[in-house]
Amino acid sequence: MNDSSLTPAKIWGEMVRGNERFINGTPRHPRQDVERRHQIAAGQAPRAALFGCSDSRLAAEIIFDKGLGDLFVVRNAGQVISDSVLGSLEYAVGVLGVPLIVVLGHDECGAVAAAIESVGPDAPPLPVHIRGIIEKITPAVHAAEHQGGDTAEAVDPHEVGRLHLRDTVRELLETSELISEAVAEGRLAIVGANYRLAEGRAVADLVIGNV
Repeated sequence: MNDSSLTPAKIWGEMVRGNERFINGTPRHPRQDVERRHQIAAGQAPRAALFGCSDSRLAAEIIFDKGLGDLFVVRNAGQVISDSVLGSLEYAVGVLGVPLIVVLGHDECGAVAAAIESVGPDAPPLPVHIRGIIEKITPAVHAAEHQGGDTAEAVDPHEVGRLHLRDTVRELLETSELISEAVAEGRLAIVGANYRLAEGRAVADLVIGNV
């Protein structure tokens, strides 16, 4: 279990400072040595859980300058909620006792682009399992379309990504009683953040709980 003195605000602050080091090209690469590897071999106590996109440009421990055992990472294409994601995050909260979940989206997301393309009149059919991912993002496409008065093909991908991030956090709370109860009891906070690939910065867009 985690150290009860590690508040969500303190942990997110550490992640922001690590991200700043990464942006500035001065990472410390903490807790990545042989001693740390041996220290955590018998068990884990991560400070936070991170649920993000599988995009190869989004390596969590690198962009937040973290080390072995610091983050409990769950990733899939487009960061879409699934049973395996829910189970993994519930394990992080209920068993490992993490006080913070970071849901991380990013710009130039291929899954978001595919979702925008999929609602077009001439969209080619998608393989069944890819379609299952993309269909979780298309509500954000339609929301952006309605919000901006645009056709689906003309919507801003960044806005679709932002709306999808918020949808993801909402679905996480609505579908996991364990997680929503932990937030209600003040034991857990959730930060929804967007990562800017070129800049390297993770920017909080949505905060649930005391951060």
